[in-house]
Amino acid sequence: MRDLKRIKGDASFRKFFRKKNKLKNSVIVFAKKEKSKNLLIYDAINKVLIKNKVLAPKLLNEKYNRNFIEIQDFGNQRIFDVLKKNNNKFLYFKKIIKILNQIQRIKDKNIKNFKDQKYTIPRYSKKMLLDETNLFCDWYLDKKLSKKNIASFKKRFDKIIKNLILKLKFKNEVFVHRDFHVSNLMLVNKQIGVIDSQDAVIGNKAYDLASLIDDVRLKTPIILKKKIFNFYIKEQNKLSINKFKNDFEILSILRNLKIIGIFTRLAKRDGKKNYLKLIPHAWYLIRVRINKNKVLKDLKYLLNENFRRELNEN
Repeated sequence: MRDLKRIKGDASFRKFFRKKNKLKNSVIVFAKKEKSKNLLIYDAINKVLIKNKVLAPKLLNEKYNRNFIEIQDFGNQRIFDVLKKNNNKFLYFKKIIKILNQIQRIKDKNIKNFKDQKYTIPRYSKKMLLDETNLFCDWYLDKKLSKKNIASFKKRFDKIIKNLILKLKFKNEVFVHRDFHVSNLMLVNKQIGVIDSQDAVIGNKAYDLASLIDDVRLKTPIILKKKIFNFYIKEQNKLSINKFKNDFEILSILRNLKIIGIFTRLAKRDGKKNYLKLIPHAWYLIRVRINKNKVLKDLKYLLNENFRRELNEN
């Protein structure tokens, strides 16, 4: 179709096209692989966000049998791009924290998708968290370790990560976007809109903040990270700072280990090698957090023993 123009996508199996309209443009989201998650669930989660006054793309049309939906167009201005050009980054992060607070107040766990089927937002189980962290072992190890060392590393890694997950203090009780970072936030008529929400779960209060502050795509100074963290704490009511900090540090590290695995998988399996350049910063973010909490000492020792250069070179 002449009125469709391919636009830049993300790491998923989706393809995006901008549809030119006389009044307002729209976006076509096309997905054959993981179709239910990328079309049905994506729209269902957006409905939950919109119901709770969080700006998310509205569904305009669906052709599920033809593998696409049509949604509201939020334009091209990612907050990531705005921050790259703006010196007062903290001003934007304060606005983002306000949105995160809105998201974490969401109580809806069930929603009907456009097929009139009930969708229940899943819980971020210990198994899910462990499986995600193990993507590091599944995809990254054979690039770095000998076959002999891989089995031993996996066994020790699995035991340490299971133990760390048990050390988390907060229950799985808030809405977690799960990819809450500035590349998934859009500037829409001076408001901030949220995209890429299909992986949402009910999980730990610290997860999305860790995703935002320790974002592998955007390098920010430690002083800014602390300011954002402290602003979030200030906005909370009766939050145990020590317990929250514990969960924040653990989840930041688990997330960045997962990211190293995912980015390696994208290169090996899908030929998307541009993500490999972000892996050194993921290692840096792991190093920043791993020195902060004594419960992380076993993981620090294991990573230092096998990935000393990667962990310390940035």
